[in-house]
Amino acid sequence: MTTSSPASAVLRPIVSLVEALATPHAVDRYLELFDPMVTARETRARIVRVDRPTADSVVLELRPTRQWRGFRAGQFVQVGVVIDGVRHTRCYSPVGAESGGRSTVELIVRAHPDGLVSQYLVRHAAVGMVVDLSAAAGEFVLPRRRPSEVVLVSGGSGITPVLSMLRTLRDEGFTGPVAFLHYTRTLDDVPVLAELRDRAETRGDVTVRIVETAAEGRFRRAHLDEVAPWFGPASEVFVCGPDTLSGAVRELLDADGFGEQMHTERFRIAPVVPAGPTGGVVSFARSGVAADDSGRSLLEQAEAAGLQPEHGCRMGICFSCTAVKRSGRTRNILTGDTHDDPDQPIQLCISAPVGDVEIDV
Repeated sequence: MTTSSPASAVLRPIVSLVEALATPHAVDRYLELFDPMVTARETRARIVRVDRPTADSVVLELRPTRQWRGFRAGQFVQVGVVIDGVRHTRCYSPVGAESGGRSTVELIVRAHPDGLVSQYLVRHAAVGMVVDLSAAAGEFVLPRRRPSEVVLVSGGSGITPVLSMLRTLRDEGFTGPVAFLHYTRTLDDVPVLAELRDRAETRGDVTVRIVETAAEGRFRRAHLDEVAPWFGPASEVFVCGPDTLSGAVRELLDADGFGEQMHTERFRIAPVVPAGPTGGVVSFARSGVAADDSGRSLLEQAEAAGLQPEHGCRMGICFSCTAVKRSGRTRNILTGDTHDDPDQPIQLCISAPVGDVEIDV
């Protein structure tokens, strides 16, 4: 996914020279004044199709610039938009088949109650709009050598990466049994409901079960038995959804000795309880700003100090908020591990200070 053409090799030193002359701004900042789709290094995409299948979701078809290298089913990209003069990025998983991912990218965005970017896209996305687009990333993918039996389990917005897996297997002519088990509050919240029903009716080797949690409850063994009665040692399970869903599937598979066959993507972590202020001072060296430790993550403390570090998922997945810690001790909010080494890159969204800390922000 990182191949380069001879033309790119010729242009690279020219671009480097132009960038040196354009410092301190990237050359793409100047090019976007003429055409935002003409870029030297950054990948952008123009929205070429917009559908709104449910009241709180939007389907976007993006046409990327030449830098786009495609994706593997299950990966995510960061999409950046400018809202009130500030660029914000968030992570979304392409939902198309990976074999068709070089010319267009399809995303399904659902508006979360506190989601600034998702709310903006659901309400304001329109054909012709240009957005920033990162390279695809993430290890939650179908293995190159496809399993002989596949179980896809999702909850809420976690449907997007496993939908890409389902569409990829379809395009490849996969002949093994596939089970698609999705959990949603109501059927009205499922943006691809018609497609899933049609697939279940027309493909005998694909079994689809959509569980309305309000009426039927959450994941349990009976659901797996119903949708995948063939489940066994040859099956691989791919799960994307809230931690409660992943945990329930993991517990069941571990009990049956199939835990190693489960692949998951952390879709939403449990709310982090701040440890409380430690009495130290957080210094943002590059900005010349300092503030008393509030006990929150370094990303939140930077924002509270009026800074705008780049960030994406805010869950420790995308690494876009990584910055260098110059000195001091930090604690990983997710694991509780502490780090004392100076001049080390850390993720601001999942790191909290322990005493005085200096960050290169």
